Amino acid sequence: MERKLEKLQNSLPPVEVVVVALGRPLLVGVYQNRRLIHQWEEEGLTSELLPKIFKEILKKYSLQALYYARGPGSYMGVKLSYLYLKTLQIVFQIPFKGVDGFYFTGGAPIKGPGKSVFVKKEGIIFLTRGEAYGEFKLPVQLEPEIFSQETEPLYILNPV
Repeated sequence: MERKLEKLQNSLPPVEVVVVALGRPLLVGVYQNRRLIHQWEEEGLTSELLPKIFKEILKKYSLQALYYARGPGSYMGVKLSYLYLKTLQIVFQIPFKGVDGFYFTGGAPIKGPGKSVFVKKEGIIFLTRGEAYGEFKLPVQLEPEIFSQETEPLYILNPV
């Protein structure tokens, strides 16, 4: 079975995939030669959307690397995307890298719990009151050097 999967994957065009599951909509981008060639912007449950989207991707492409937004944002979205992508990394033995979500908002605040937002100033991420936040966008050109080996979810919790 493993050889069949490997043979099938090797015959398909090689791509890298980026996942942003920190809010709505869920964003998934397919990159070939570091250029965005296809993207999904889907509303719904991350737990239902990721398998559906990756089923399509795996039919057409050979995964070469996975990248994702590790937080802050939706705790459930971060957790589910991490577990799903980590599983794919193990199965396909490919690189898996992460970056904080501010890369996908151009540095703008990210929606937090209730009426709060996550802000990043001088490399420090904190939670503050506010309702204005940025929109997530996939880059047209993938920059793998921006991502790091650190993939564990980035949870920023409310002070008690």
